[in-house]
Amino acid sequence: MSEEIRNRYSPDYVSIPGETLLDTINAIGMTQVELAQRMGRPKKKINEIIAGKTAITPETALQLERVLGIPASFWNNRESHYRESLAKEAEISHLTDQVKFSKKMPVQAMIKLGWIQYKQDKIEQLKEILNFFSVASIKQWKNQWLTAEIAFRRSKAFKSAPEAIAAWLRYGQIIAQRLERNEYNSVRFGNVLDEIRKLTTQPPEVFQKELIKICAECGVAIAFVPELPQTRISGATYWLFKKPVIQLTLRYKTNDHLWFTFFHEAGHIILHGRRDVFIEEERVSDQKEKEADKFASDKLIPESKYKIFISSRTFSKSAIRNFADDIGIAPGIVVGRLQHDGLIPHRNCNDLKIKLDWASKETF
Repeated sequence: MSEEIRNRYSPDYVSIPGETLLDTINAIGMTQVELAQRMGRPKKKINEIIAGKTAITPETALQLERVLGIPASFWNNRESHYRESLAKEAEISHLTDQVKFSKKMPVQAMIKLGWIQYKQDKIEQLKEILNFFSVASIKQWKNQWLTAEIAFRRSKAFKSAPEAIAAWLRYGQIIAQRLERNEYNSVRFGNVLDEIRKLTTQPPEVFQKELIKICAECGVAIAFVPELPQTRISGATYWLFKKPVIQLTLRYKTNDHLWFTFFHEAGHIILHGRRDVFIEEERVSDQKEKEADKFASDKLIPESKYKIFISSRTFSKSAIRNFADDIGIAPGIVVGRLQHDGLIPHRNCNDLKIKLDWASKETF
């Protein structure tokens, strides 16, 4: 075949590959019957290829190479692109019927945080969401996030805004997957909690990095993820690839709440293992939550020392500072405990707490 004829083949890959084959044999004056004879194939099979009813297989492509002088790779690529185009057309048709799913997602917040890109086209925006969740379709998304088989323990917040909760959790998974960490060691993790407790006296720019580092050495991933609209979550604990993840927000924006949530989630890991995944929003009153609350309270402020402190009934700022220094934690945590227990009003001593805010998309 001449070079001039070879150079004609820059086909529109949405068209049937058989059309290219027909144009080729017409250009050289070969009939379908002759092509079939030269290839050793039934004429009916050649007709089916030209009509798009039968695909060009690798074997057929090699035969076409020998008969027509056009590389088998050309025919294989032609067929591959055509089938891919058909699949894309089918996907677009399918996704067009499901673009309303995007309206349930906190798309604007996710774009603002840099989790997904803005796409003007609604179908492309839906694809961005599916890519973010690493699922092929909305059906798979529902199977992954909404079915009873998944481990996430359902809360009132999850039922009211499952898409927002799922997006928040998914970004925590992404952070955890990027993080280098050792195999999980439960004994080591339990032992380093006292070391972590000392970090409560440090500013965010110090404790955040150290907390992530120390926990990663024990096999625990720490993911700080901004809260999304309609989530109302302070933290979550779950297992990803046989390693635990503690995911935290700044829902209440003060250090006492952040540290209580961390130790609460750590309590779930230490006490409850891999059987459950906990999403902490408005406190759910069940036994495991109570156990995690007790674990966090006692780890932050030893019960025996707390009882001695509150027996004095002296809760001035200086007394709180002295007690916090004595047990080695931030004064704001003592304030939060006293407020929770109703020993001081919630408006009192809040200046002893450290306010936290997000400095960037992933750090505060």
